[in-house]
This record gives sequence, C-alpha cells and structure tokens, in this order.
Amino acid sequence: MNPVADDNTADDHVDDVLYSYVDLDSPKSFLLFAGAGSGKTRSLVTLLERVRAEKGRRLWLGRRKIRVITYTNAACDEINRRLGFDPLIEVSTIHSFCWSLIETFHSDIRGWLKVNLVKEIAELRDLAARGRAGTKAAIDRELSIASKERRLGHLDDIQKFTYSPTGDNRGRGTLNHSEVLAITADFLTEADGTLTEILVNEYPVLLIDESQDTTRRLMDAFLTVQAANRERFCLGLFGDMMQRIYADGKVGLADALPADWATPAKVMNHRCPPRVVKLINKIREDADGQAQRPRTDKTDGTARLFILPSGAEDKRAAERLVAERMQEITGDPLWTTARVGYKTLTLEHHMAARRAGFLQLFEALDQADDLRTGLLDGSLPGLNFFRNDVLPVVQAIQADDPFSVAAVVRRRSPLLSVAALKAAGDAQEIQLERAQAAVDTLAALWPDQNASPSFHEVLEIVSSTGLFDVPEVLGNILRRLQGGGQGVTASAEDEAADPQDPVTLAWQSFLAAPFAEITPYADYVTGAASSATHQGVKGLEFPRVMVVIDDSEARGFLFSYEKLFGAKAKSDTDKRNEAEGKETTIDRTRRLFYVTCSRAEEALAVAAYSENPAAVRDTAIRQGWFDSNEVEVLAV
Repeated sequence: MNPVADDNTADDHVDDVLYSYVDLDSPKSFLLFAGAGSGKTRSLVTLLERVRAEKGRRLWLGRRKIRVITYTNAACDEINRRLGFDPLIEVSTIHSFCWSLIETFHSDIRGWLKVNLVKEIAELRDLAARGRAGTKAAIDRELSIASKERRLGHLDDIQKFTYSPTGDNRGRGTLNHSEVLAITADFLTEADGTLTEILVNEYPVLLIDESQDTTRRLMDAFLTVQAANRERFCLGLFGDMMQRIYADGKVGLADALPADWATPAKVMNHRCPPRVVKLINKIREDADGQAQRPRTDKTDGTARLFILPSGAEDKRAAERLVAERMQEITGDPLWTTARVGYKTLTLEHHMAARRAGFLQLFEALDQADDLRTGLLDGSLPGLNFFRNDVLPVVQAIQADDPFSVAAVVRRRSPLLSVAALKAAGDAQEIQLERAQAAVDTLAALWPDQNASPSFHEVLEIVSSTGLFDVPEVLGNILRRLQGGGQGVTASAEDEAADPQDPVTLAWQSFLAAPFAEITPYADYVTGAASSATHQGVKGLEFPRVMVVIDDSEARGFLFSYEKLFGAKAKSDTDKRNEAEGKETTIDRTRRLFYVTCSRAEEALAVAAYSENPAAVRDTAIRQGWFDSNEVEVLAV
C-alpha cells in the first residue's frame, strides 16, 4: 500500500486512477481493494457518472453500454437510483446478468441440458449399479432417474426456456439458478466464442461489486474472457478478500490475477471510529496485513469485550447486562432505553436460527454442502416454494382475508393459470371450485391457533390438491414417503453400506420440521429479523453494534471462535490445512469476525461466551485486539 497524505481525502486520487483504466481504446483490468467503510459504492458510482459524462456519447453511438454486477437487488436499486436509472448503464445481480446473456439461445440451452441430463442419469445409473438393491437410496435414485428422463424426453417440445432471478423457476421450460450460472460459464468459454463476442462488443466495460463472492466457476469464465480480449475489454473487480462470506466464492482471487492487472487500494475507513478501525486492523493483521485509516473528524469511539460463561442459562439476560454496561461506559442511553437501540449480530447461522425460531429447518438443510449457500442467501427453490407460494396463502387464511387468498391463488396457482382456465373452457367455474377446495383442505391443517403441522403435512395437501407446482426434489421425496416404505427391502447393513444422497437426506429431514418456522426464516433472509449475521449486514452500518459469539450455541464445524480466541487448540485438520496453505477454521472465523465488527459507526460490544474465559481474555490482550481495561469477565 503506497503512503499517502494523512487526511480524510487520502483516497480521492483513486477515483481518477479507476477512470484511467476504463479507457475504451486501451483498457486496463483491475481489482480495487476496498475494505470495510472505504466508500466503495461511492467510488463505483463516481466512476460510472464520469464515464457517462465523458464517454457516454461514444458508447451510445456505438450501441454499447456499461454493465455492473452487484450482489443484491437492494444494491442494484441504490446504484440505479443514484444514476437516475440511466439506460446507458445496466445494473443487475449476477443471476439477472447471466440470464440476459443467454436468454435467446434456446437451441443451445436445450443442447446443454441434454448433455447435462444424460451425464447426470449416467452417474445415477453408475451409482445404482454399485449400490444395494432395495435401500432408500436405491429408491431415491430410481425416482431421480425417472424425473430426469421425463425432463429429457420433454426437452424437444420446449420452444422457449424461461427463468426468473427472483422467482421459483418451476415448470417444464424453466431453468433453476445454478443451471443459469453454469450454462453462462460454459457458453463464455466455448471454442466458437459466440457469447464472448456478444459480451465484449455490447459491454466493453464490466464492473463486478463484491467480486470475492462471485461464484468461482463464473469468475474463472470472466477471467478467461478478459485474458483473450485484454485490448478491448475492461474487467473491473471491486471487493475485499477479507469479506468473502460464501463458500462458493473464488478462493485466492487476488493471487490468481495476471501480472498486467492493476491493483489499486483505498486506505480510508469513513464508517468506523478510530478505536474500531484499530481493532479491525488488528483482526486482519495476520491474514493479509492490509490496514485502514480512520477519519480525523471522528470521535474515538468505544470497543469492549465482555466474556460470559458458556453455560449461562439466560443468554438474553446476559446480553442485556452487556448493553447496560455499554450504557454506563459510553453514557449513551440508547443502549438500554430504545426498543431497538443497538444491532445484534451473530457470527454463525445456527445462533441466528435458534434465536429467531427456525433451528430445525436450518439444521436439516445445513447438513448438505450443496444446499448451504442457497439456504443462507434465500435462493433455495424448495424453500422459496414454501416461502413465496404457501406462506402467503396460509397467512391470508389465518388473517381471515379471503381477498388476499384469492389474489395469491390467482397469481401463483396452476389451477387458475391462463392455460388452465383456457383449457377448462365453459367449465371454468368447476376450476374455481377446485381451487377453493384446495384452499379449504390446506386451511384444515390449522383447526386452532395451537396447531403446528409439519412441512411434510403441508406438502402432501398442496401436492394432492394441485394448489401449487411442487419442486422436483420435494416431489420425489414425497412420492417415496407416500409409498409407505414400499420397495424398500434392504437390511440395516445394506442401508449403512448404501446411504442416501446428502441433499435428499437433508430435504427429508427438513420435511419433519414445523411449517411455522418458514415465517422467521423468511424474515431472516429478507433482513426483517431483529438480529442478523455477516451475510445479512454486508455493506450496512449501525451506530451501536453488539457482536455475539458462542460456539456452544452455534454448533457449526466451519467456524470456531474458541479457536480464534485461543480457548481451544487447533484440530489436526486445521494444522494440515495450514501446512498445505489451505483455508482453516480460524481463517473463516477471522473473516466473519472482521465483517461484523466493522459495521459499528460509534460503539462496539463483543459478547463472547466461553468455557475458558481466562484464555479468551489473554489472547484478546496479547493479540492487541483489546487493552486490559477494555475486557470484562461477567458472572451471570
């Protein structure tokens, strides 16, 4: 990092540097390091405004545009709003961007799906040949093979494929999220280069925000496109490797870039007070040595570590005690007088799920690696089926609001789709009666306010009445469960030797969870919950922040704050990964700790539950994270 003037405008030159890279005649691709609170979005918008003002006419005459990929719809809306929704600059999420590239390639998509389905069916048949007959896994494979063969058989009948980045994407001609990303990545790296030419010619500048969390397969495709077109294509990445939070992001992105890439950096942190900036610099010191500077016009701020016994019976009361101590220390009454005077950030999803009330749902799906990212970011189709289709109807039923029930069913149910009503002809009234009967059957699951049906019970009603289209994976599991074990003839030894696929097993466990958990889960992924994790608050900021860390409550294996704080020894796996230069539990945990602590604008309280308070205290002081007078061990 180059030394710069020690003032609040130290990063102003970076905006000029970025503009120099976005040269339509001699582009230079770059990765901008932008740590927490560095004003990354402001720099992105400033760059776009300048490009629009000085290169807009040339781009417009050439029928070319600037493309920006952001991580959330909220971020898209914010950037579009700042730019006045200028059509010269297209801002979208990664899913929307990918679909916009491939949505007219119906024949090619069909060909890709055929190859992929044939491959998946062959893999399942191979597993079947090596598995045990009569096991649950064998029945699951048969159902999955049959489902994929049905889809394969219908492909030639599909003239047009559809996809919605914000929808559930069900139906014969629809693609799911992962397929859209995979198809785009493959099309961008095909030998004929058709999609690459379209991308480079139409969008000579592609800017990717939060690049550290872009799916590695797609990021590799973008890097391949840039390498082959470096003289006419600018790929600009904005991000901070320390803030990578999803497992499918590209590890070591900065190290993978070619030598001719520019790597500018922003050194300021405009969000956090000096005391918090000092803390987060120390947290990442052993990771990459990147350091930020606080604003000189910020008050010093407060950071405190409170160590609590992991066996505390009433943890909410313990955290209220922490808030009371913060009020005493800071003199800020909002820590205790306001209804929501501070933001509670949990570092691990198990904790958030337990506190919010969707633990059984979460634990079921979190056990499958392939489902984890979709579970965390709210894009899992099976969950969105319950969240977007079933839940609104149930809420309307329970609110005794027939107009809302009718609106949801008209909008989401295949029973009242245009095609269904057209096919019914003069018998449309019968179709309406079928829809009403389906709603009444679903409502019967809640005879009183104490009723608590499972996802399985709800799914059976929805499936049998045809109220909504059931996702394939759930439909296959339901068919096997409805068979009452028919066809499952294997012994316990065979079942152990031929276990079920982790994804299928996860969904099966999920179906046993109470349907009521979908409401707090929906609040959680949309940011409406009272507490949040690192995923939900990336890019956000709050005056008062309480970070709660508790390994015993988290129950995860990917993170360990006891290890980070020295209260627990490294595992053999961590030692091996460390020796091989691979990511360790401590690496992942350090990133999450950095992200949450860096949300504080004024004051930060870290509430750490531990079985070894002395070790946590000693490590925090030895690492320079906290001074001895900033650490308190509370007995609760």
